Formats: sequence, C-alpha cells, structure tokens
Amino acid sequence: MPLPVLDSHAPPVRVMALHALAYCRRLFYLEEVEEIRVADHRVFAGRHLHAALEADEDGAAVSVELASERLGLFGKVDCLRRRDGSHLPYEHKRGRPARGADGAAEAWPSDRLQVVAYAALIEDAFGQPVPEGRIRYHAANVTVRVPVDDRARADLSAALADARALRESVERPAITENARLCEKCSLAPVCLPEEVRQDREPEREPRRLFPQDRDGATLHVVSQGTAVGVSGDSIVVKPREGPEAKHAIRGVETVLLHGFTQISTQAIRKCVEHGVGVHWLSVSGHHTASTVPTAGQVQRRVRQYKALTDPATCLRLIKHLASAKVEGQYRYLLRATRGDPALREQAQPHLNAIQPLLGRIPGAAEAETVRGLEGAAAVEYFAALRSVLGPQVPEELRAASRSRRPPVDRFNALLSYGYGLLHTAVMRAVLASGLEPALGFFHTPRSAAYPLVLDLLDLFRVTVWDMPLVGSLNRGQWDAAADFEVTRAKVWLSEPGRKKAIGLFEDRMQETWKHPVLNYSLSYARTIELEARLLEKEWTGEPGLFARSRLR
Repeated sequence: MPLPVLDSHAPPVRVMALHALAYCRRLFYLEEVEEIRVADHRVFAGRHLHAALEADEDGAAVSVELASERLGLFGKVDCLRRRDGSHLPYEHKRGRPARGADGAAEAWPSDRLQVVAYAALIEDAFGQPVPEGRIRYHAANVTVRVPVDDRARADLSAALADARALRESVERPAITENARLCEKCSLAPVCLPEEVRQDREPEREPRRLFPQDRDGATLHVVSQGTAVGVSGDSIVVKPREGPEAKHAIRGVETVLLHGFTQISTQAIRKCVEHGVGVHWLSVSGHHTASTVPTAGQVQRRVRQYKALTDPATCLRLIKHLASAKVEGQYRYLLRATRGDPALREQAQPHLNAIQPLLGRIPGAAEAETVRGLEGAAAVEYFAALRSVLGPQVPEELRAASRSRRPPVDRFNALLSYGYGLLHTAVMRAVLASGLEPALGFFHTPRSAAYPLVLDLLDLFRVTVWDMPLVGSLNRGQWDAAADFEVTRAKVWLSEPGRKKAIGLFEDRMQETWKHPVLNYSLSYARTIELEARLLEKEWTGEPGLFARSRLR
C-alpha cells in the first residue's frame, strides 16, 4: 500500500511530531504549530539514554537522520540494523510497554506510529521493503516487534493527513479525554488541562500539574554604570567598583536592567538562546523595552486579534477584570482596618462609596460605564490607603491622594516604583504566553504603555505591591531621608531605596498562596503567568477561569 506523495510546497513533518500527534492532538498543535516546547526531566533523561546508546551500540548505525521529499517526512531513528537482508529501525524507550488482553507486551500507539514512519523513510531511502520495526522498552527489558503492513501504512497516511490539516488551522484542538496522558506531559503548564476539567466539573479534585514557583531567579542590575556580559554559560555582572559576579544562565529566568546599565550583544544572544528575557527599566522603574524569543506566536495572536475586536467579548472581560480589581481593593481595606475602630472609622466613608460602585459593574451595558465605575472606585481606594497606615508612620511617608507621572511625594514614589516592577513582571508573563501586549480590552492604546499589560497589572496591584508596601511602612522599614531623592517637581527612590523596594517586591513574588478557585498553592510570580494563560483560554474555547481569584 503506497503512501501518498506530498505536495512539494508543503513543509515536511517531523517523525517525532507524529509521535506527539498519536499521543495527543493538542500536544502536536502546541509543539509543531505554535512552536512551544518545554524540556522537562523526562526529556533530559531520554537524551541521556540515547547518548549512552551511541556509546554502547556495536555493529549498528546509531542516530541515523533520514528525510524524504517525496513523502514530506523527516526524522532521526535511534538505531538502524540489518536483519535477514533488510534494514530495520530500532527505537529505544525508557519506560514500559503497553499490555494486551493476554498480558503480552505491546507497543504504545504513539511509539508504533513513530517506528512505522521510520520504516517508510528507510524504504524510500534504500528502495527495499521493511517488514517490521522494533521498540526496546528498557524499564521492562522487553523488545516489541511492530509489523509494517497495510494497516500500519494506512494509519501513517491518516496521521500525516491530520498533521497537515492541523498545521493549516489557527484553532487549538480540545484537551484530551484521557486525563492520565496529561500527568507526564511537559506542556501541561501551557495547556492547563486540569484547570479546564476542574471548571467543567467543580466537584472534581484536580491534579496539580502547574508548577508552584518560577523556574529561575530574576537578576536585577541596579547600580548605575554596571556592565553585563557573558562567559561560557554564565552571565557576568561587572560593577564600576568592586568584584564581578557570575550567575549560571540555567539558574536565571529574567534579567532586569535598571537605569544607566549596559549589556553586551553576546549576553543578549546567550539570554535569547536560553529563553531568558531581558528587560530595560528607567531609574524610576518605568518599563522601556524587552527582548524575548518570539517564534511561533502568530496563531495565538490571530486568535487574540479576532477576540478583542469583538465588542461583546471585550465587555465581558472588562466586567470580569473591573469586578476583580474593585473587590480586591474593597476587601483589602476591610482586612487592613479590621480590629481597629479608629482606622475603620477613617476608612468607612470610602468603603461606603466603593460598595455601590462594585454592585453596578455586572449590570453595566457599556464598556465606558464600567471604566467610569472602576475609576471612581480607584479614587476612593487611594484616598482610603492613608487610613491603613499606623500612627507610627511619619507624615513624610503619607499621601492624601494618588499622584503619578511624576509622583510628588514619597508614598506615591513607592507606589509608582513597585507598579513599574509589577509592569515588567506582567510583561514577562504576557510575552511568555505568546500574547500581543499592545492589544488589550480594558485600557485604551497609548504611546508609552501596553494596554494588555496594564489590564493584567490591575489584578495584582493590591496583592503584590500595596499590601507588602503598607506592611513595610507600618514596620518602619523606610528612611524618609536616605531612601528618596526629593525635588520640588518630583520624588523618586535613591539607589538604597530602589534596592530595598526590589527586595520587598521579589520576596513577595516568591511567597505562596492558595488559589481560591483552583484550590492549589503557587507563588505570586507563577500566579501572574497563570492568569495570562487563563486569559488566553477566554478565546480558545475554554472560558470561565480568568479573573476569578479573590483576596480572602
């Protein structure tokens, strides 16, 4: 049964992509169409196995690359041996085989398709029929034979047709019905299948597949005049004075350059190769630019453009966002003044003003109405923040209202700097999710800020910065003289103040909390990424989880 010949204009299909397709169509789409690939410990263990095979195989061709323009297929077979006059493909797997009804070892469907595809490539390369392929399951010390018959060729032909059809689509396939497949999938933190299942079945206890904390550290370069370079696989930080410091790039997730610091082209390239984002901030903490890998995002952005040009979708998301933000502000004021009658008395007029505004958001018929309600609530909230500062906080560190661009007092300088750090953290999450930061739904486009980043930022102002900042002020951690630079027109943080703010922010990002809807714990750094990915689900056929978390 001959395989169909591919149109010469279509790109070839990787054999390993067919393995992913047989495992889960959504996994194939994420890896091959959206080009999202994550190497977890299982992937690295498989690489070690193949490296050992290359060293140990005797009398066999190991890791042979094969390609066929006629079939539109290419790949690298683990091992190629000659048996009874024919070349046979051998695949090596770390795990155990499937078991048939009689208990006999069988190949898993994805492994079977993979070895059949290699057989088709060998036939095309050598012009000789390949009767079978073989798969070695090392955990069970078993070799399974896979016949390359008409049924196998038909399955391969159907898989190739399905793969090519999926590559032409901008819509992600649905999550797999077999939840067990997700447990060992490296892309579960991107796909979020358990979160979708839990939303559909609220009584269901989801398996924890989303990581609790970020993969690496954030490297802040604060001292002015510092140069960042690279040596081997390490990032080298060279201050104007003092010794240089080296940081292994595998332990770094993000590099933030504050103010007048420099980074070499070689260091930027190394960061991009390892998926490390580089972000530039002004001395006052304002985000100015970012460099991150951007391949494979077109399908995600096409879906985003389609969704966020629909007024009904935007209004729905605006209501979710505004309700979450205003309710968070309201609950924080209640919590911060609980047990202190004097503070509650000061905050009560503002609480009384916010409550009816919050109640009107769900029934609003227009986006501008929701924006107006949210803006009015924000005015009351910032006026009430003065009430949550204890009497021990000096007057120089207080403010009666919100001022920005530029901040005119120390309290607003602290707020603005922390929001700048938060803006960069949200930008990282938006870019990591493959979304377009310039196209949002709540904030309108402007020249100096990214609307989608500002949208998501509103969900975290209170929990990530306002709460730890007020706590640090009440504990007397800020020096009104040493931590600030003050002029008539502007107040900003000094270098010691910036380092103190960064420490406070990073400590908060590492703190864990329990998500009230998904019912598992994760750090605030991971929470921001999770929310960005849940937002994307609002227009990929799995809505309902965005902006549902609330301050307890």
